[in-house]
Amino acid sequence: MKHTLILLVLIVSISCSRNIVAERTTYFPKQTDMITQYPKKENVWVFIMAGQSNMAGRGIVESKDTVSNKRILSINKAGQIILAKEPLHFYEPNLTGLDCGMSFAKAMIKKITDSISVLMIPVAIGGSSISQWLDDSLYRNVKLFSNFKEKVELAKRYGIIKGILWHQGESDANERNIPKYEERLTTLFSKFRATTENNNLPVLIGELGSYSANKKNWTLINEAIHNYSLKDKNSAVIFTSDLKHKGDSVHFNSMGQRTMGKRFAEAYLNNF
Repeated sequence: MKHTLILLVLIVSISCSRNIVAERTTYFPKQTDMITQYPKKENVWVFIMAGQSNMAGRGIVESKDTVSNKRILSINKAGQIILAKEPLHFYEPNLTGLDCGMSFAKAMIKKITDSISVLMIPVAIGGSSISQWLDDSLYRNVKLFSNFKEKVELAKRYGIIKGILWHQGESDANERNIPKYEERLTTLFSKFRATTENNNLPVLIGELGSYSANKKNWTLINEAIHNYSLKDKNSAVIFTSDLKHKGDSVHFNSMGQRTMGKRFAEAYLNNF
């Protein structure tokens, strides 16, 4: 009887896991559309998506998120330029979901001249701390800063780097790291700009959500983000206090990701 119960529990557990995976990947693109005629370099605006899981994306991808547009580009795992479809990130295939990249790019192309294409470059890795970015740590099989530098070189071959979208801080929302967060942001963004060879490169920073069970510490991280931005005229903060989580009190849901993407675009267009 005991062995039967254990077997039933295992069967139910496996079934639930399969259902979760099926829900997450149902609308993932079934094919990749390669670029055959690439736009001129001066007509491609590149935005780099960096940070941890809320930039890498954990939302549920729906069919509308995979509708491509000839003016919205991204890269595949091999570094080839493709028509962008969600999910844009590919580093964590067992976790990746909807991010804010397509929403951002769709909002951008509505406001900029038709001759400009937008190239979204993903480099975010879930769970990564800011010190791991600074130390170029190997995390989830990715050397964080080395990968950033590699993707910057790729971006320079195909377009003009116009900004960085950053969302990170959940992994630093603890008593040990909060006091150092603003200073570490300053150092990391200086390194980002040095790598891109543009000391005035816009950096757009998303707040942590307001739904955490660890609300005090997440609020302190957001305060550090705002304090940093007050000193950096080439940065802007994206508000997220009204956005909802996906049920885990950590990650934005799909609607939140799409809204955040639009707000990143508004911040860029209004400020830069």
